Amino acid sequence: MGLIAPRLDVIKPSPSMAITAQAMEMRTAGIDVISLSAGEPDFPTPPHIVAAAYEAMRNGETRYTAVDGTAALKKAVAGKFRRENGLDYAPSEITVAGGAKQIIYNALLATLAPGDEVVVPAPCWVSYTDIVRLGEGTPVIVPCPEAEGFKLTPHALRSAITERTKWLILNTPSNPTGAVYSREELAGLAEVLLEHPRVHVLTDDIYEHILFDGRTFHTIAAVEPRLKERTLTVNGVSKAYAMTGWRIGYAGGPEPLIRAMATVQSQSTSNPSSISQAATIAALEGPQDFLRPRALEFQARRDRALELLRAIPGLTCRTPQGAFYLYPNCSALIGRRRPDGVTIRSDDDFSLYLLDRARVAVVQGSAYDLSPHFRISIAASMDQIEKAIGRIAEAVEALG
Repeated sequence: MGLIAPRLDVIKPSPSMAITAQAMEMRTAGIDVISLSAGEPDFPTPPHIVAAAYEAMRNGETRYTAVDGTAALKKAVAGKFRRENGLDYAPSEITVAGGAKQIIYNALLATLAPGDEVVVPAPCWVSYTDIVRLGEGTPVIVPCPEAEGFKLTPHALRSAITERTKWLILNTPSNPTGAVYSREELAGLAEVLLEHPRVHVLTDDIYEHILFDGRTFHTIAAVEPRLKERTLTVNGVSKAYAMTGWRIGYAGGPEPLIRAMATVQSQSTSNPSSISQAATIAALEGPQDFLRPRALEFQARRDRALELLRAIPGLTCRTPQGAFYLYPNCSALIGRRRPDGVTIRSDDDFSLYLLDRARVAVVQGSAYDLSPHFRISIAASMDQIEKAIGRIAEAVEALG
């Protein structure tokens, strides 16, 4: 009998983290690699948030807390949901964990039984499907092509739902495409969901504050209040507040689900960092005036990256509406030959070619369940973005 459990046979390490780690190893070896693979803002954590963490440590707030968050943080989260989203959650309907990923993990592990189905629109974040599989559920991947704006349509949702469907996962703004669902689009999906009262919704709103071109954010439980009692509204501070390393995610949802999620967490990590929780209170209740300027900086990077990418023969790219990613289409380059004679047969091959030839790390579209594309993160300086895309242009020109 081997040491490693068979359940790990159905999942894989995060491709985006693997590519980022490979780029870091190459840099350590002295190779000049530009990484556009990580979904991590390059801005610093705002000073008032850092100061709150320091003050918490000075005050001795360094001990265990309640398993799924302090009362003070749950109050701050409830205030955020009420103020920004028009959602009213009691403290017993709120949970806090070590990142939004742990929130999603807790929810799916707490609710899935073997054979339960989870509808996942693709392209999708790399972890959704593997967490479903780890929970012994079955991901039902619904392709949402570029022609549909990389968004799930009511018709596609209705076609995907079966008697075994337990969850729909939504992500807006989207990783990896930057697609943003409008109020009307969410209302259309809600109409389908109202026809199927046993289907729950997990909405991942982590990129809520990174919106472009004057768009407004909407979340489905606010758009259709009749869905609130079967919706888990997931968010966190990693992206908007540049707090990736602080590891705090939170969610609002029905009390029985929140209790079950706390039980899962009590037997895994227990409480998130007390210090990070104190910092998150400052993030949610403190100044918010830096959020819009940062979003505008990402928008400027998006515009420049689009300009440069669209000038490369063989690459096209839909305009992202939010988040900090581009998802270029490389279908016209499939079948071309590298200078060493190797044929590029997939976006996996093309992404590897960019790392080998251009020394630029991107993530292949297959990791997000929709090819042939690749993901570029614009959470890097304008100089790095321009330099990286210049290298990509030279690598594409070298193809036979």
